[in-house]
Amino acid sequence: MRMRSQWPAIVGYSLVGAATQLVWLNFAGVTTVAADRYGVSESAIGWLAQVFPLLYVVLAIPCGLALDRWFRPALIAGAVLTALGALVRLIGDDFSWLLAGQIIASIAQPLVLNAVTGITGRYLVEKDRPTGIAVGTASIFAGMVIAFLLSAIFTTSSSLPTMLWLTAVFCVLAAAVLIFVVRRRGPFEPAHPSATIAYFDYTPLTPQEEPSAPHTVAAPADAPAAYSGSSAGSAPLSGPERGALATAWGDPLIRRLCVLALFPFGVFVAMSTFAQALLEPAGVSGGTASTILLVNVIAGVLGSAIIPILVVRRHAESTLLVVSLTATALACVLLAVAPGVLTGFVAITLIGLLLLPALPIVLELVERRTGEAEGTAAGLIWMSGNLGGLIVAVVVGLLVDHPTAAFLVMAAIALIAVPGARALRRPIAELRSQSQP
Repeated sequence: MRMRSQWPAIVGYSLVGAATQLVWLNFAGVTTVAADRYGVSESAIGWLAQVFPLLYVVLAIPCGLALDRWFRPALIAGAVLTALGALVRLIGDDFSWLLAGQIIASIAQPLVLNAVTGITGRYLVEKDRPTGIAVGTASIFAGMVIAFLLSAIFTTSSSLPTMLWLTAVFCVLAAAVLIFVVRRRGPFEPAHPSATIAYFDYTPLTPQEEPSAPHTVAAPADAPAAYSGSSAGSAPLSGPERGALATAWGDPLIRRLCVLALFPFGVFVAMSTFAQALLEPAGVSGGTASTILLVNVIAGVLGSAIIPILVVRRHAESTLLVVSLTATALACVLLAVAPGVLTGFVAITLIGLLLLPALPIVLELVERRTGEAEGTAAGLIWMSGNLGGLIVAVVVGLLVDHPTAAFLVMAAIALIAVPGARALRRPIAELRSQSQP
């Protein structure tokens, strides 16, 4: 009997993925109002969001290892912690409870986001996995849209508790749906032990122990096609002798993707953080800037749900990455030389439409490449992206009083990544050939 994809699992995951972003960005559009209500500085309110990428960098790999070893319990723990964090913020009407809730939810975020490749690999047939990853990633960006919409509706100090209550209800319902739809193992769950159990026992091979010639390793019947291949050009061996982290980081393609992720993530985070301040000298109001960013994320949601599916079908992953990075650089140059409302809408919307779909494309490559170490590999990608976001945001923040220089720096960062994106054509083609029956 032929097994079918179980899309309810993707729906449940998508709801929880959106919930993590909703909790993260609840106060992004009401920073000043929240600071007045809770009697703290705007910088303190900013830390309610900044704690998420900071903890992600620390927890990405441990959470990836947990997902590789205990996928469903770890994912459910992430959903429950997200809901718990949202509920903790309702205990008291002061900043300390808000911060406590944000910390709890930020611990949950890598357990959820790292699972986007694992949930598709376990519950969808291979031909549906690119679509599943695109849907799961788009839902993450959709959570950002919901956060921006709520902050646009609940704009007064007295309405903030209502916003927090609605967020908590959404998070609890999302967790309940996920727990229900993943109550059973996925039909494509690896039947053999995860490589993670040997992680702490892993030691590199000595030159004498290395194989002298390429060899082929047979893949388990239920393993992805990337499990098979030679030691020279295919995914590294996984199993008791390697370990999930060694398997993921030992793969040259995964390392390239991690380095590449620094740049688009960095530009997007910096643009999202400082667009309003950088466009203000050109006469763009705060309200208009918020609308521009909202349209930017909506374009990213649509792009992430549609573009990766078409790109994978046409084997154009590297081309899309090159186009998106080049277009992002040109958009930043446009903002540097002619900032304004119209150019802001055009340039930043273009960045969202083309840059955000790069994430599901990269994650789909990770899912094809790493097999049962996909949680750790996805964690490495997310960790690199969040690290890039922190670094580029700091650099752009130092130039916030010099908008032209800031936009040109972001353009340069995007261009730096173009050669790396072009260099992916050959390894992606090799990976595709390994996946052919």
